[in-house]
Amino acid sequence: MSVLDELYRETILKHYQSPKNFGPLPGATKRAGGMNPSCGDQVEVMVRLEGERIAEIRFQGQGCAISTASASMMTEAVAGKTVGEALEIARKFHAMVVEGAPPDPSLGDLLALQGVAKLPARVKCATLPWHALEEALR
Repeated sequence: MSVLDELYRETILKHYQSPKNFGPLPGATKRAGGMNPSCGDQVEVMVRLEGERIAEIRFQGQGCAISTASASMMTEAVAGKTVGEALEIARKFHAMVVEGAPPDPSLGDLLALQGVAKLPARVKCATLPWHALEEALR
């Protein structure tokens, strides 16, 4: 395992073991959820918008390390962004994980999930919270 792979693995484990922005969001203005029946992952994404800006975002649910880490990193990546900026980050993430596109360096910690593109069974785990975010923002 390369040093970079080890760093990515540590990032995923950190977000799984101590997820950021986990728990209910009183006063959420938008919310959406999803479930992956093949593995049992469940997520609900809650957003509080101030105009077009994501003032606060949280998630709750249960899932595997990939799903939980993806949700945790997602909330950090889109907090404070406009709806349009958040949807653009989601587009870049989907391109990397679903289509195997070259990773965009602007994704930051989310780059730790680029290897998921090589694991078709785990793509749904990584994208579940993103689908919920997109649904909530539309």
